[in-house]
Amino acid sequence: MCGELTKADIGKDVKLTGWVDTRRNFGGVLFIDLRDRSGKVQLVVNDKTPKEVMELAEKVRNEYVLQVEGEVIPRSEDTINKKMKTGDIEVLVKNLQILDTAQTPPIYITDNDSSNETVRLQYRYLDLRKPKMQKIFKTRSDVNQIARNYLVDEGFWEIETPILGKPTPEGARDFLVPSRVQHGNFFGLPQSPQLFKQILMISGMDRYFQIARCFRDEDLRQDRQPEFTQIDLEMSFVEKEDVMKVAEGLVKEIFKQIKGIELGDFPVMTYDEAMNRFGSDKPDTRFGMEIVDLSDIVADSDFNVFKNAVKKGGSVRAILAEGADGKLSKKQMKNLEKFVQIYKAKGLAWIDLKENSKSPILKFISEDEKNRIIDKMGAKEGDIIFIVADTDEIALTSIGQLRLELADKLGLIPEDQFNFLWVTDFPLLEYDAEEGRYNAKHHPFTMPVLSEIDLLETSPDKVHADAYDMVVNGVELGGGSIRIHNQDVQEKMFKALGFTHERAWDQFGFLLEALKYGTPPHGGLAFGMDRLIMLLLDIDNIRDVIAFPKTQNHSDLMSQAPAEASLDQLIDLGIQLDDTF
Repeated sequence: MCGELTKADIGKDVKLTGWVDTRRNFGGVLFIDLRDRSGKVQLVVNDKTPKEVMELAEKVRNEYVLQVEGEVIPRSEDTINKKMKTGDIEVLVKNLQILDTAQTPPIYITDNDSSNETVRLQYRYLDLRKPKMQKIFKTRSDVNQIARNYLVDEGFWEIETPILGKPTPEGARDFLVPSRVQHGNFFGLPQSPQLFKQILMISGMDRYFQIARCFRDEDLRQDRQPEFTQIDLEMSFVEKEDVMKVAEGLVKEIFKQIKGIELGDFPVMTYDEAMNRFGSDKPDTRFGMEIVDLSDIVADSDFNVFKNAVKKGGSVRAILAEGADGKLSKKQMKNLEKFVQIYKAKGLAWIDLKENSKSPILKFISEDEKNRIIDKMGAKEGDIIFIVADTDEIALTSIGQLRLELADKLGLIPEDQFNFLWVTDFPLLEYDAEEGRYNAKHHPFTMPVLSEIDLLETSPDKVHADAYDMVVNGVELGGGSIRIHNQDVQEKMFKALGFTHERAWDQFGFLLEALKYGTPPHGGLAFGMDRLIMLLLDIDNIRDVIAFPKTQNHSDLMSQAPAEASLDQLIDLGIQLDDTF
């Protein structure tokens, strides 16, 4: 391989293949950088090269595919290139063969190529030749292998589960595949292997894992794709601590081998603590600015916005932006007010700690309330206190998002730091006011906390899940739970979600039937492989870590998928298109 040659190979005859990265003709001496996935090496063609080889080499252009034979020789001291891994040697070409020619590429095959993403995705096979892209997929391959080795050593079996399954409601829309042999019936592509891995536990497989392809028909953003990959695992006869220990060990091994980082033990934080301190169930703990509850101070305030929020069962929450005074313009402060409204907050109050403060709320609160707020926040001159009053959910969520926004604007987030933690004790269900029913916080097969199972029928909003999420730097890297392993509890869960007995058996009958025949307590977890690679390589666009990704409207610009089906194909499938939609 081109990038594997070293000074130890000097004097050896070698055969190399690859693409022409660059060529430089100095009249009688021709230099070619030959590139493959391992890196680049410089070829030299000069008066020691046979004449016919020189003539052929002069025809070579960028991205031609070559096979060369030659001798590894040292570079002269003044031509050593310290930026190249092979920069202290070169290959004197003795023979050369052009395996294929190439037209001028529509994008530059360099890491500093500035082509827009649409063009890059259209010519993805050229984009993937870039060294940085090859590094991404080498890392991805290495992570796959590390995961497999680690989990096999922990006693797991790698087992594949079906891609063509039954459409089931699991949160997002299913991708449907029509059956040719059963007209009118459809397969659903799996949103996750959830049901099948539980069936494997019922089957006595004990420890399963899979690097699984998953499919969700949902609106896209930077960290979502319609098809994605999970490192998926499930274990029998376990409690949540057992699953968390294995999952944590896997991540530590990946970071050790890929980043050379020894991670310490991951702290554990309850959902309630995460929300109250950070306003998020996936808190970024790389910086402070934690949320403070001011409700006790302003519950009887003359300022009705604060008083009414507390009176109605909500709260008044605040964060302290230390030294922010003078760093945020009037326009930025106005934009922050608009920002919290995105998260349904009705407004944003603030107090800047300086002489002649122009904070609009000071005329509504007493001097005593102001001083008590400043004291509780630990504020000093030059700081700004930001306050939101609303329902607990809106106040916490909006001030939590504001915390992240301010940290970004004020440069508070440290680079090259990984803060891992576990978040546990989530609510089992969340109420959807628009639909007038409860939805599962994670999925319908999550085990409720045992002591709260009876509350499913009387107070479902008070039931907690035996679930756990692994969070790093404000991103959910993986999530899992102990599963329901009893048919009666599973039916109670479906009932709490608004399923009739008939509908539950129609959609999940094969699982409910399996639960009759001796099911071990079991639990598992799934890591988002794509997010993991993004984190390891500090990449902010999920499309960069997937070889052939989709755009925001689910298109593959290279292959032009999705595409129309032929009339013959539609007839075979028993499908007639209605062009009125």
